[in-house]
Amino acid sequence: MTPAEAREALLFHSGAHPDVDDPRWQKGFLGSLRPFSGLREENYHEVMAALRALTEQLQADSVPREVVSAVVGICHFARAWGVAPDGMLRGNGLIGDEDAARLEEWIWTISYALSMILDGDAAEAFDEYDRERRP
Repeated sequence: MTPAEAREALLFHSGAHPDVDDPRWQKGFLGSLRPFSGLREENYHEVMAALRALTEQLQADSVPREVVSAVVGICHFARAWGVAPDGMLRGNGLIGDEDAARLEEWIWTISYALSMILDGDAAEAFDEYDRERRP
């Protein structure tokens, strides 16, 4: 994934891309939560791949604000809608405890990776994620 493709992917996953008619908008990380169409593990992996592709840009002295905003938005709204007990999905019984816990793990992994990348420790950013994916 190129940095340009990663930026575009994150904008679709966060619902910030202006092309709202593109299916990637509705099927993205946040789009699949509202309305809830189930957790899509491929969205989680694509967000992580995008972060990996953008690591160099995110470690520069001046980071792309829209990319950081997209990742923070993904984490914030996914937590508010799908993890918080009074959120849209939990409060209306649309997401079960197991899926909410899985979503919370994804959010934690994404936010931790962003934090470590911004702190300059890309190896640590993806260490746990890569360990989980090993057979």
